[in-house]
Amino acid sequence: MSNEALSITNELYEHGYNAYTGVPCSLLKGLFRILEDKEYVEKKEIVYMPAIREDSALGVAVGMHLGGRKCAILMQNSGLGYSMNVLTSLYSIYQIPALLIISWRGAFENDAVEHDLIGERLLHVLDAIKIPYVEFDKEHSAASVKACTELIEKNSMPVALLIKEAI
Repeated sequence: MSNEALSITNELYEHGYNAYTGVPCSLLKGLFRILEDKEYVEKKEIVYMPAIREDSALGVAVGMHLGGRKCAILMQNSGLGYSMNVLTSLYSIYQIPALLIISWRGAFENDAVEHDLIGERLLHVLDAIKIPYVEFDKEHSAASVKACTELIEKNSMPVALLIKEAI
């Protein structure tokens, strides 16, 4: 398990996050390894439900929210496109809080070519749909997570934690 991934999940746990869903991405592999660790999730009473697409993950997360759980949704930034309708027509209108943990593929222009377009414009896309974001800082991982959870609590809306490097 990576230290950054463990720090994120432990910090989220401290803020009451006990549910996860999402679509795998190599930049988030450390988080997925933790969520697939039976001993860890049983000890923390965490629910993890994999999803086939990002918009499906958002639907699962709404159900978890309505069931009383705080949920984090893991996705690649390319999956944000699939998710825009759900985010704007459900989450924003009904003020559903959620943490979007988004891998920022193409952030450094050295990724696969299919990530360049969205990677270059990710912040513009998030701004356009009024989703605040925090860029993950490996040196201050707990502070990055705390900044997200504070924004979510303050606004009762989705917030994105952007991960540029594998954790």
